[in-house]
Amino acid sequence: MKIVVFSAKPYDRTFLQEAARGLGHELVFAEATLTADSAVLADAAQAVCVFVNDRCDATALEKLAAQGVRLIALRCAGFNNVDLQAARRLGLTVARVPAYSPHAVAEHTLALVLAVNRNIHRAYNRVREGNFALDGLLGFDLHGKTVGIVGTGQIGAITAGLFQGFGCTVIAHDVAENPDCVARGIAYVPREELFSRADVISLHCPLTPQTHHMIDADAIRRMKRGVTIVNTSRGAVIDTRAVLAGLKSGAIGRLALDVYEEEADLFFEDLSNKIIGDDVFARLLTFPNVLITGHQAFFTREALGNIAETTLGNIDAFAKTGEPLHRVSVEKIAE
Repeated sequence: MKIVVFSAKPYDRTFLQEAARGLGHELVFAEATLTADSAVLADAAQAVCVFVNDRCDATALEKLAAQGVRLIALRCAGFNNVDLQAARRLGLTVARVPAYSPHAVAEHTLALVLAVNRNIHRAYNRVREGNFALDGLLGFDLHGKTVGIVGTGQIGAITAGLFQGFGCTVIAHDVAENPDCVARGIAYVPREELFSRADVISLHCPLTPQTHHMIDADAIRRMKRGVTIVNTSRGAVIDTRAVLAGLKSGAIGRLALDVYEEEADLFFEDLSNKIIGDDVFARLLTFPNVLITGHQAFFTREALGNIAETTLGNIDAFAKTGEPLHRVSVEKIAE
């Protein structure tokens, strides 16, 4: 099969080529993000490989299908950027990577909480400038604090265990309880109760209509004053404008993000010589108690290797049988 890889970075080329070795597929790498306009790059391809910020809306999918594309292979777990109804109508198969390295994301989550709590990012810059004053760098002990985990799939469950290792009391909320979490003494509570009890709230849920802007003004009002919020799931789980208001009022004490709801025009690109036109994002960067990384929680050697192998596994299985290993469909989501 000929596969066009959109949003391709040098590391994508390295890991995907290694995973494709010996399978007989042709990989064509395109730096462009997939949109309705760039879909023409997939001419004569039977599959496209896309990432989180590729826009697989109905118009883009229609153009891909007209060119002969039959498979949309996501090299990520999330699929909120794909119009699944349109894919079904057009006869397009959608596959994803359901798990790659939950430890990578969980460990990055903990790193963000530790860094924003102890002001590591600010201390690093101070010391480089010869400023060794400690004023403004005061943090708190994680030991003994209550951490609320929203979403206890593989990543959320591992993150919960890491916080337990620091001596935290962990509570959780999810549509279904994870037996492993229950066995470790983690109590499941309603979302509103989690918001009101937690000193630290860590988000690990998928983006669905039910979780879109889950952290809004009403949710923030329920939280402890000075709460720490960390999000390594999907950006639109948080209403950024409401969070900005919470930061300004002091309702939110610390905010750590690896995702942002309007990240498609920002993340994975070098914009250091450009003016960032997103005023909301620019405002976030002005707060000393906000720490943002550019969607890098997944970015470990182990995770990239697993992503590439599963992606090529989906493609190879589809080429041989017409069915990928990890299919995403409207029907499966409804189950």
